[in-house]
Amino acid sequence: MRDDLVSIEISEATGVFAVRQAGRHAAAALHFTDHDQVRVATALSEVGRELFSHSGGATAAFTLDWDGAPALVIEFDCKERPGVDIPRDGILAATRLVDHVEEDDTGDRHLVRVRKNLPAGGARITGTELEDLRTMLRGLYPVSALEELRTQNAELIEALEEARRKREEVRHPNSELEETDHGVVALYTELSEELEKTNQGVVALYAELDEKTDQLREAGESKNRFWASISHELRTPVNSIIGLARLLLDPAADPLHDEQRRQISLIDDTGQTLLALVNELLDMAKAEQGHLEPHPSPVDPRALADQLSALMAPTAERTGPTLTVDTDGAPPVLVTDEVMLTRLLRNLLGNGLKFTDEGEVRLTVRSTPEHVEFAVADTGRGIPPAELERVFEEFYQVPGYKTEGTGLGLPYSRHLARLLGGDLTLDSTVGEGTTATLRLPSRPPPHAGEPQAREDR
Repeated sequence: MRDDLVSIEISEATGVFAVRQAGRHAAAALHFTDHDQVRVATALSEVGRELFSHSGGATAAFTLDWDGAPALVIEFDCKERPGVDIPRDGILAATRLVDHVEEDDTGDRHLVRVRKNLPAGGARITGTELEDLRTMLRGLYPVSALEELRTQNAELIEALEEARRKREEVRHPNSELEETDHGVVALYTELSEELEKTNQGVVALYAELDEKTDQLREAGESKNRFWASISHELRTPVNSIIGLARLLLDPAADPLHDEQRRQISLIDDTGQTLLALVNELLDMAKAEQGHLEPHPSPVDPRALADQLSALMAPTAERTGPTLTVDTDGAPPVLVTDEVMLTRLLRNLLGNGLKFTDEGEVRLTVRSTPEHVEFAVADTGRGIPPAELERVFEEFYQVPGYKTEGTGLGLPYSRHLARLLGGDLTLDSTVGEGTTATLRLPSRPPPHAGEPQAREDR
């Protein structure tokens, strides 16, 4: 949509002044800034002058274009002169002053469209204002060259005055900036000296940290060697104790009265517990050295849960709580390391029985789209919230909970859970009980290898 404003014939030099005057007044009525008014007037006079000098006459049609971005558009139309090119200086100057300049040749006519977008955020001109603008532009009278020169000189003087003001505004900050520079140089020198001293301290600190790191690494290696050595040294006599106890309990051996059989059974149970602790120490040492790797194979979770229930039944009878297994939601097959999973669940069930005086310890196996979950829930003492993560630290035991053990069960179990590609978490309420949840991926982790023969423990 376009609204025509005025059309001005440029048949002599004063016509160029008239176009310039109309552009300045139209820009002012459309709320352009003073600078943009001068830009529009100058662009129009440059294009008008160039076309008039080329063809001896032209027409300048002023319109308001509301399609897209609203703009003041002035279209110049002049007759082509065969064999004579239009000078480009004025048109190129106009392109630097307005938003868009477009040229078009139609037959023997040459068109130049000058476009200046209206100020952003300005209200659209009303019908009354548009008619007033048309009346004002049509009522402009041609101005003389002297009058136009006076107007241009006034504009130039105003521009020079503004430039002088800006120089004055810049001069004061420059003097302040110079003083600031002196202060910055002094501060930089001081900071450089401080930084040099700090760097020397950092270098010394890094050297000390490197030394401490080496000491810690050596201590860790010594600890692992000690664990492995002690574990191997203890396993032989422990296995001997277990073997002798089983020989005495063998029905083919000399008959034992009930008290003797009970005492020897306790020796066998204690030996099994001690052997499990020794194996945990050895596995912890291997895990820290990166030598403990899972060997996945198909495992039946239901059969594994039943085996664990039978294995832990004597402990449950001795400690008091009921041991329950729920495998209704278990998948038929899980590919994982059976030995690691068995030890992990045995640890969790052992912990539940150890810290539950009465009530129930329940092992629940269920399948989700991404995981297989083994949840061991007890109705025991519970763990304070502040201790829920600390119990995963090696050798740490909750203060006030006096019980047998080394404090390695949960750290060892989390090590195994992560080696199997899953994780182990705890939820607990003091006085109500604890739930340990083991989540394993439905598929084995990518780093797991093929099943291999493993050390007999």
